[in-house]
Amino acid sequence: MHIADDIAEALGRVQRIGFTVSIDGLSSFGGRKPHAIVARVRPSRPLNEMQAEQERIIQRLGLPPDHRKFTPHVTLARLRGASSRDVADYLTARGGFQCEPIPVSRFVLFSARNSVGGGPYVVEEAYPLLPHPTTFGENTDGRTLNR
Repeated sequence: MHIADDIAEALGRVQRIGFTVSIDGLSSFGGRKPHAIVARVRPSRPLNEMQAEQERIIQRLGLPPDHRKFTPHVTLARLRGASSRDVADYLTARGGFQCEPIPVSRFVLFSARNSVGGGPYVVEEAYPLLPHPTTFGENTDGRTLNR
């Protein structure tokens, strides 16, 4: 079986409860040579735990760990030839952006096609998360509260 098929199958066994994410402003990736404007996603326990579980699955299948620090974000724009000054000015004017929390009801396995600058990305599989608990006595991360 191809490693991509193994990954897709293993991710299908992930059992996590849906949660919400919050946007925490805008930023850029690339430092002095900015290549993307992103909306920062505020780290949260459910998000970090799901990412860690997926990383463990990938490593168990024999792939090397991702040495980049997990930086939750949504890519808003890819940049080509933008100056760091222009990006800084843009972020100064708009960097305080926030919105209502966003419900997360699934995660997806993407593949990237060869191109310059990242993407295009193709959704290979989508995996539903368990419905968010609405019954009394459960916290938003699925843990039972003391009564």
